[in-house]
Amino acid sequence: MQQKLTAISESNRFRIVELLRDGPQPVGGIVDALGLGQPQVSRHLRLLAEAGVVEVTRRAQQRIYRLHPESMRELSDWMQGFAVLWSERMDRLGSFLEDDDRASDETNP
Repeated sequence: MQQKLTAISESNRFRIVELLRDGPQPVGGIVDALGLGQPQVSRHLRLLAEAGVVEVTRRAQQRIYRLHPESMRELSDWMQGFAVLWSERMDRLGSFLEDDDRASDETNP
């Protein structure tokens, strides 16, 4: 998990992941979309592939990259744990504020 998070924490790799969210892309398409040099993009893609975030397939001379679905599911599940935690905390805060408002109304008729 940590390797995946480290891989996508770099801004250009994060942008690549966002781009691939819309569907598979050849290296040239990623280069054009990001405005980076091909060697830079290839290095970022290699690191994302090593972390298991993306997969690559060959089509003739092209390499097509796409997000690795299981890897994205793993990251999503991990993040969901935090969403539940924060939702519970916000519910408790809301209850606290409601109780505080009621107490204030009772003391200030």
